[in-house]
Amino acid sequence: MIARRALLLAGAATLAAPAMVRAQAPAVRSYILATASIGGTFYPVGVAIATLTKIRLQAARGIDMSAITSAGSGENIRLLRENHAQFAILTGLFGMYARDGSGPVEADGPQRNLRSVTNLWANVNHVTIRNRFVQTGTIDDLANLRGRPFSMAARGSGTEAGNRFVFANLGFDPTIMEQVFLGFTPSAEAMLAGRVDGANLDAGVPVAAVTQLFARGAAEFTILEFTEEQAKRADGGNGLFFRFTIPAGTYPGLDRPVNTIAQPNFLAVNADVREDDVYEITRAIFENLPFLHGIHAATREITLETALRGLVNPLHPGAARYYAEKGVTIPERIRPA
Repeated sequence: MIARRALLLAGAATLAAPAMVRAQAPAVRSYILATASIGGTFYPVGVAIATLTKIRLQAARGIDMSAITSAGSGENIRLLRENHAQFAILTGLFGMYARDGSGPVEADGPQRNLRSVTNLWANVNHVTIRNRFVQTGTIDDLANLRGRPFSMAARGSGTEAGNRFVFANLGFDPTIMEQVFLGFTPSAEAMLAGRVDGANLDAGVPVAAVTQLFARGAAEFTILEFTEEQAKRADGGNGLFFRFTIPAGTYPGLDRPVNTIAQPNFLAVNADVREDDVYEITRAIFENLPFLHGIHAATREITLETALRGLVNPLHPGAARYYAEKGVTIPERIRPA
């Protein structure tokens, strides 16, 4: 009887052991990171961040993340608002629109749920047109595209909004052109096929679609420059756009530097995401930068020194906690409430 009882107790312990192990494992919380179209920089950088999160945090902290394509910043704000995505990459311009409830999101009002995590990289304008329309080599040459097809990028994207913002500040009316709405890779393909004469493929350097365009048609196209005066007008006094130099050799056949403009891109998060999870994701990003560098060159711009540059939306408390631990001074305007 004693032996039988011992066997029964041992069997019960054996059956209970897996349940105890399962109880100790962290429950996985899965998050969606919204990016943009495949041909730009948002998508590969988003995939890099999601992959890093999965590798470093899924087993250890129960935090999982998947990156999805989207129409870009405009749609990403809606996805965050409706909780179809919990994280998103946004342009600084759309961060400003979301904060103020202005521009394309005016009908929806200020986006009170949107928080910042970190600045990521510069979103660089690559306003590229067919050579036969180039006269000055600057943004003024857009006026030569009267009646010609120009890709404004996907409807609702950050690029479309950025184009309209910059063009308006320059006093340029885009309706003089035939506006078409294509993603980055389709824009490059349409230009190579002769169906479109220009596009702004603005993203972190290098842009895959621009590389594709110049690899096959470097002798046919020019990236337009911004003079210092044009760059100042393009920003409109908002302190958002700044001059940026694309180094020579960045793209096939580009044998000289190009002076253009850029704005910050940043990682945004829904305010309702757990503080500890945002803290762990922020920490994983900054403690594994070589991993991100190996996936896309744009991530080389991610540093603690520039983490808060250009941010206009309040920090998520989880991100703020990490920066405080690292001694990063948080400007009053973006401190969590």
